[in-house]
Amino acid sequence: MPMDNNRPDAPAATPPAADPLTRTVLEIDSYAAGLGWDRPAQLFALVDTVRLRAEEPDLAERLDLGDAADGGLTPVEQDELPPDVPLDEFLATIAWPDAVAGCAMTVERLMLPPSAEEAAPDDLDERGLERWVAEHPERHEVRLTVAVLRDGRRESAVRLREKDSETEVLTGPDLVPGLAEALAVTFSD
Repeated sequence: MPMDNNRPDAPAATPPAADPLTRTVLEIDSYAAGLGWDRPAQLFALVDTVRLRAEEPDLAERLDLGDAADGGLTPVEQDELPPDVPLDEFLATIAWPDAVAGCAMTVERLMLPPSAEEAAPDDLDERGLERWVAEHPERHEVRLTVAVLRDGRRESAVRLREKDSETEVLTGPDLVPGLAEALAVTFSD
């Protein structure tokens, strides 16, 4: 389902950014922030806005995309991800049609600072490690928004729950390399 920025609870405007991919990542982050925390992962197809207006004018009108001829991207929210399938397995099943220029995902995770990661016990299985992180006093709840394009460009946004503000979102292409790589694989032949 397409994002609907005309909802009463939707953020007022996309945060300013110079690069269209960065603007798109911040738009998705802002949309996810408007939905609140403790949400399942969300997947978005990214389509070229100009192409969308030309090929799907009715949809472009419903999304209120306007007539500006910029090189922007329009995120289109996909169906909810299956809750019982690990994320990496689910992403391995995706193949995008040619009209999709890229994709993006938001996920919530617990993160530790590097000093705490180095102290992780070596003998824990995956569940034990998850429990150890969840109980660690230095843990941070974060929402990660990662986008990749067919041409290889990547962008990420990281929002800490404790600093849940539009002005506190960290962006950069290499912030979440594992998720970016998993999303890039969805464009492999």
